[in-house]
Amino acid sequence: MKRKHVLQYCAAMLISSAAIAQQPIPKTLPAKRTTATFKIDGNLEEAAWKEATPATQFVEWRPNFGAIEDADTRTEIYLLYDNTSIYIAGYCHEKSKDSVSKELVGRDVIGVNDYVGVIFDTYKDKINGFGFYITPLGEQFDAKYSNTVGEDGSWNAVWDGEAKIVSDGWTFEMRIPHSAIRFVSKENQAWGLNITRNRKKVGRQFMWNPVDPKVNGFLNQAGEWTGIEKIVAPVRLQFSPYFSTYINHYPNNTAGVKNVTSSVNGGMDVKYGISDAFTLDMTLIPDFGQVQSDNQVLNLTPFEVKFNENRSFFTEGTELFSKGNLFYSRRIGGQPLNAYSINLGSDEEVKKNPLESKLINATKVSGRTKKGFGLGVFNAITKPMYATIENSVTKETRKAETGPLTNYNIIVFDQTLKNNSSVSFINTNTLRSGGDYDANVSAALFDFNNKKNTYNWNGKFSVSQLLFKDNTISGYSQNLGFGKTGGRWNFQLAQELADEKYDINDMGILFNNNYIDHYFWTGYRWLKPTKWYNRIQVNYNANYSALYKKIPGQFVDGKFQSFNTNVNANIQFKNLWWMGMFVGYSTRGNDFYEPRSQGYSFKTPTRLQFNPWVETNFTKKYYVSFNYFVGIRKLDLFTSPNHEISIFHRYRFSDRFSISQSLNYNPVKNDAGFYNPTDENGNQIIVSDILFSRRDRKTVDNVVSFKYSFNNKSGITLRARHYWSKVHVKELYDLQTSGVLKPTSHTTLPLINQNYNIFNIDAVYTLQFAPGSFINIVWKDQSFMFDREIGYRYFKNFGRTVDAPQNNNLSLKVIYFLDYLDFKKWKKKKEKDA
Repeated sequence: MKRKHVLQYCAAMLISSAAIAQQPIPKTLPAKRTTATFKIDGNLEEAAWKEATPATQFVEWRPNFGAIEDADTRTEIYLLYDNTSIYIAGYCHEKSKDSVSKELVGRDVIGVNDYVGVIFDTYKDKINGFGFYITPLGEQFDAKYSNTVGEDGSWNAVWDGEAKIVSDGWTFEMRIPHSAIRFVSKENQAWGLNITRNRKKVGRQFMWNPVDPKVNGFLNQAGEWTGIEKIVAPVRLQFSPYFSTYINHYPNNTAGVKNVTSSVNGGMDVKYGISDAFTLDMTLIPDFGQVQSDNQVLNLTPFEVKFNENRSFFTEGTELFSKGNLFYSRRIGGQPLNAYSINLGSDEEVKKNPLESKLINATKVSGRTKKGFGLGVFNAITKPMYATIENSVTKETRKAETGPLTNYNIIVFDQTLKNNSSVSFINTNTLRSGGDYDANVSAALFDFNNKKNTYNWNGKFSVSQLLFKDNTISGYSQNLGFGKTGGRWNFQLAQELADEKYDINDMGILFNNNYIDHYFWTGYRWLKPTKWYNRIQVNYNANYSALYKKIPGQFVDGKFQSFNTNVNANIQFKNLWWMGMFVGYSTRGNDFYEPRSQGYSFKTPTRLQFNPWVETNFTKKYYVSFNYFVGIRKLDLFTSPNHEISIFHRYRFSDRFSISQSLNYNPVKNDAGFYNPTDENGNQIIVSDILFSRRDRKTVDNVVSFKYSFNNKSGITLRARHYWSKVHVKELYDLQTSGVLKPTSHTTLPLINQNYNIFNIDAVYTLQFAPGSFINIVWKDQSFMFDREIGYRYFKNFGRTVDAPQNNNLSLKVIYFLDYLDFKKWKKKKEKDA
């Protein structure tokens, strides 16, 4: 199960619900300096804890906002600090230890665990914060908060924490070094502070300072930690050198090509605090070979597939770079620019063509001053990439450049304003050596809330440039939005447009330009629990899309593309089950992209969609989520039913061991789509018409995961995924200039089916042998099969995929965390002992 955010509604709350006319006075907790020494073991045996004023009287956040926690399940949290660290301890009372929900799932994963989290707003700007969380079995997770991405769970810090189960609940201790957070050095200061406790078995979450779900914002509803005296932001200089080695086996069985290859690598990540406010992060000679395999799919659309980012450097602390949605980090180290534009001479063929660019280094500088000014600078450089070309007659080889030396750069300025508002500027720039073009995109953004924090205005104005040797292509885009973010009833109105030359795809991702869209959403929530439910939400959506400008040579009149509308609702019952329903309708429209030819459009059918879903109580040993979708599309010549069944279920055998499966089954009858005519050998057949096919497509995406944890510092995970998609082409049609289909006049063309399979295994052993230091052993296995044989059933087809040549990769990576402050202490101790 993927990581669930510890404050699942934080991001939503940054755009949600009503402010009351006058905010309640926030709670305060006096800070207490200590000179004691702590053993972080979760036992709370140190007498110094009694010197701290406890944070108590927690208030329920959800589902029943405002209720005070019961005496026999009360929460007591203690905070102390010294010149180097913040110390936190807690006693989470329960009626018995059996009431504690616990599971070993690994760092930065929640699972079914109860937890306590402490959130600091060190600049007290009510927009940015740091969260540190611990579970009853001592596992850690941390997060960063901002008004850009809400909760960023990919952020990681190095800190200590342990917990212990006791007869009437659980206790914990944490030590957070000052170097893990950012703050201003002052004689006397106060920080924003909130503390949350989640009791999973009863589905109740509490906050120390009340967070009203009807108030827009989360950090702006924090309490205060007051009287923090004479702390100085330390030198933040940390190194994470790594060593890795790989051995790879693939049965090439070709003369001159090795079946087994190996490599040894080394590099380093560096983190340096330039000032109290700004931090430099750098990765030198990075190695991302152990990241999870991508979920490859058979892509029949005219657009590229967007993959998740699994490289930690590009996910941690990137909230500033996410502004404006101009940055798609997979561009960095992605496919070389000219990988499929190689000029071949007679008798030449491509022998080797890397499809990923090699990253030399990447650097980030980011932070925010006490006056709310945020600055982000990102830079990355990739090596030139070359394909190997061989003359089949002379056997001579040569190198052909497929990707130039490339520099990627982003700069962001962001100024926070009162009422949780902000203005921003972002620029992305791609510079390439040699004769290839460069690219530049700039955007200005605003996000304004009214004084009562109940209404929001937002917008973006963006300009793109493709810089060629002899000309520049400039494009423009804008977004404008207005909405009510306060109360149980909310709405959002938005307009987004991009002209026909707008292009951000050198560092971002944009599937198509030349559009003007109008969007309306409204929703109403019932937040007060009753005897049979905890909460209900009902939403209505409508989206109208048109071309911004008519396409040159366009055959159909007008600019209309699509109109979609839907109503959806969800409910959480008292037994912590969820249930929901989606009903949608789309009118006939015009698809200008599926024909893959300028001027043509495909007359899309009307669609009626139904999507019921249900999920059980996640904290039970057996959990299941079931989702069924059916869509009926009516074309002039045939009807196309689309069914999709998605099931996720998990069984926990113990607190250490669990198995889960995610299964998606999607059979589509009479799907209509572009057809590229080829012969049995894949050679292109040239025809004068644009062809579409009536096809049946069946897709199965099956993922099985095993997890076993030895303790809260080490464990094994195994993820096996088989993806199968087969396409049965039944009939061909010619696309008319009116956008409708007619049976093809090219009756002798072959009907080419597709059978696409990919099987991956990602097995990972992780050991955290010291804070921030890890040993990772990873085994990856991949087999791929693509042919025309669509007659096999699932298990026979799976067997054929496993029997295909397999690429096996075994790797070892050791990461060791070094902190300059620890080195400084060691040096002082050595001098003292001498």
